[in-house]
Amino acid sequence: MREVPAELITETVARLAIEATHFLPEDVEGAIRAARQTERSPLAVQIIDEILENAQIARERMLPLCQDTGTAVVLLEIGQDVHITGGYIIDAVNEGIRRGYSEGYLRKSIAARPFSARTNTGDNTPGVIHTEIVPGDRVKVMFMPKGGGCENMSRYQNFLPGMGKQAIIDFVCETVDISGGNPCPPLVIGVGVGGTAEKAMMMAKHALFRKIGERNPDPEVAELEQELLQAVNELGVGPQAVGGTTTALDVFVETYPTHITALPVAVNIQCHSARTKQAVI
Repeated sequence: MREVPAELITETVARLAIEATHFLPEDVEGAIRAARQTERSPLAVQIIDEILENAQIARERMLPLCQDTGTAVVLLEIGQDVHITGGYIIDAVNEGIRRGYSEGYLRKSIAARPFSARTNTGDNTPGVIHTEIVPGDRVKVMFMPKGGGCENMSRYQNFLPGMGKQAIIDFVCETVDISGGNPCPPLVIGVGVGGTAEKAMMMAKHALFRKIGERNPDPEVAELEQELLQAVNELGVGPQAVGGTTTALDVFVETYPTHITALPVAVNIQCHSARTKQAVI
């Protein structure tokens, strides 16, 4: 049994909060630069140039990529041979969020009592924290500051099982089309297919941690990802919805076995500031 201090979890989360909100991942920036070379709309190219300039300013001047520094979404993969010492792991994560958002001068966006007073909690806690027990003696921390504009475009629907792959493609395209400029395209799109309602949405969120160009190891699912990416970009929404051929940078699909009566499909969207950061303790 390997012991991991709760304080180390806190320090890691605080660091990831600051890094994720300031530094655009290399794979995302690379995909945006590649899209500039293929984009046919002059206005869309101008928008892409502004996105790249924004990323450079954020990196050089240590300013957030976006003023919406989001809900702190934290996925923890905890090795079954790990013992967390010195505190409760959820408290440790929330303390890390509290420190990171304070020390990084990040906007606090979490409203308590969601349907009534909606008073700001003042420190961006609590985070949305998901835990999974996995083999081994390590803790993997995955941090995503999820902006409201893109998260608000999330959708879920349970289709008739016989509707198959085309229903998934149509639903994803419909979601992107009605979202318009709200999620700040070009997008990274996570899709969860199968399981139950909460499993599908969790898979859609988890998929967003993959790197641009990383295909699902299942050839059938990888083919669906390619079809979805092509279909979404043919919509013509374009960067910041000004029109163009670059509506999405990538589409990631995760699947899970489901009930014979169901075809659950969930869509979770990331904006062009596809901010994620990971660490293994």
